[in-house]
Amino acid sequence: MSAASPPSPAGRPPLRIVLADDERMVRTALRVILEAEPDLEVVGEAATGAEAVPLVRSLAPDVVLMDVRMPEIDGIRATEQILATMAEPPRIVVVTTFENDAYVYDALRAGAAGFLLKRADPDELIGAVRLVARGDSLLFPAAVRALAAAHPAGGPAAAAPAWAARLTDREADVLRLMATGLSNHELSERLGVGPQTVKTHVAAVLAKTGSRDRTQAVIAAYEGGFLMRKS
Repeated sequence: MSAASPPSPAGRPPLRIVLADDERMVRTALRVILEAEPDLEVVGEAATGAEAVPLVRSLAPDVVLMDVRMPEIDGIRATEQILATMAEPPRIVVVTTFENDAYVYDALRAGAAGFLLKRADPDELIGAVRLVARGDSLLFPAAVRALAAAHPAGGPAAAAPAWAARLTDREADVLRLMATGLSNHELSERLGVGPQTVKTHVAAVLAKTGSRDRTQAVIAAYEGGFLMRKS
């Protein structure tokens, strides 16, 4: 993940964040770190997934930091319910202790924008919130690749996904580069095209793969064997 990005320009409202974790000390530590930044504001806290879902619906935050393992309703089900019932859902980052947690993979497939380890340092946490808020996904390429390898959709000889044939050559390149964790800005520099062109290509990739966001598209590409193929 890239280093923490600079704060929002003066005059722009702070990013609104909801914390969902069953440990009060964790929520308190996250709040202290985030609210030390002038462009970040914690607007609500929940101790369970069951509390998080209605809270997020009522507050409509920009970002949710969602513990993946909670009582009553875990972070996966809470993520699914939030994304399924809000016209403009927030960006959800699931938080976990282990990067190979199977729960994380299910949450990413459910539509979470990425995941963060509880041992992440403050700069990583702050950078993650700003990154997902501006529309990028929080991708750790090696971890996503390992998670996808542990949850294959088909064997080595499985046919290429139907959507692969619908990608243009440039869109296929964009998907492969997305899988390395590049942001839109980095994609623009790598491909030598403008930011709006990159957004257009990324939007086309999401539509053709049937993905909510970049993370889902990358997972679909790994599961379908697309990233192991020459075309």
